[in-house]
Amino acid sequence: MSVFLTGFPGFLGSALTERLVARGSDVTCLVQPKYRRTAERRARKIERAHAADGEVELVGGDITEADLELGEAVESLQTDTEAVYHLAAVYDLAVSREVGMAVNVEGTKNVLDFADGCENLRRFQYVSTCYVSGRYDGTFTENHLVEGQRFNNYYETTKYLAEVAVQDRMKSGLPATIYRPAIVVGDSETGETQKYDGPYYLLRWLMRQPGVAVAPVLGDPTAYEVNVVPRNFVVDAIAELSRLDESVGDVYQLCDPNSLTVDEMLRAFGRATGKRVVRVPTPKGALKRVLSRFPELEIEPATLDYFDHPTSYACENTVAALETATGGEIQCPAFGSYVGNLVSFVREHPELTPDAMV
Repeated sequence: MSVFLTGFPGFLGSALTERLVARGSDVTCLVQPKYRRTAERRARKIERAHAADGEVELVGGDITEADLELGEAVESLQTDTEAVYHLAAVYDLAVSREVGMAVNVEGTKNVLDFADGCENLRRFQYVSTCYVSGRYDGTFTENHLVEGQRFNNYYETTKYLAEVAVQDRMKSGLPATIYRPAIVVGDSETGETQKYDGPYYLLRWLMRQPGVAVAPVLGDPTAYEVNVVPRNFVVDAIAELSRLDESVGDVYQLCDPNSLTVDEMLRAFGRATGKRVVRVPTPKGALKRVLSRFPELEIEPATLDYFDHPTSYACENTVAALETATGGEIQCPAFGSYVGNLVSFVREHPELTPDAMV
């Protein structure tokens, strides 16, 4: 199959490209010029590992521009492309409205327009996020989207608007499948990640402290869930579900069906780091002000909203489809089974940052 993919050489895009090449697909990756060198290195690595399988081709472009800034190449690509995988987005909780709208919303609409021009298109595969839920009070299912929810930040707002655009095209006949990952952390087997954001702020905060570590908590830490999933589960699930004919038109929430509470995550981090964690109740507003005033603490204030998050996530479609397709071979592993690998990777790679690719 001939695939056109955005989001390479990003964290999920790189891993998914390798999965697609391994099963024989030829993958054309849209790459911003500033990431060309990194993309070339990763493409060569994938091709060396899968020399007898598919191929990786890189084309320069930008999802925020008309025709993805492909120039004269756009028509030939649209003729050849059978599947579009759209992963490119700003994955940054502190993103401005302007950047979020340009990349996440208008960028998605531009990729949708590209897909509309693909005469042999079999599927549009779109990676959204569970957090299109905003601060929905209760359990957010794979059938939910427009629920009158309010949002924590412009990342959530713009990803929500982008998915609305995709679902509108689906109603008009676009053959598409939507994937909503929860909070993505490193590989469950190696711990490898590309940046330290989300739960890594909490983990690194604990690791910087002595044997007795203090952790601010917001409200009742046993009442709020933090739904995290490892990269390899997300990528394996997308690779498998995207090949199923019956997944056209479906939405899959790629989340942990047995999500941790904040308290359980603190316990898991404490065990993995050898720390005794002391919980200190703290007002969120005051803590945000402190973190904003003292950036040397290296915790993004917007992250706090996910530690008193009122939403839980259901994933019946995902669990059922993966069980039928793989007999349970692909399923979200328990956090406790891989948290040690996440900690080991952080210890071995202190040089990584929380910076997003934009």
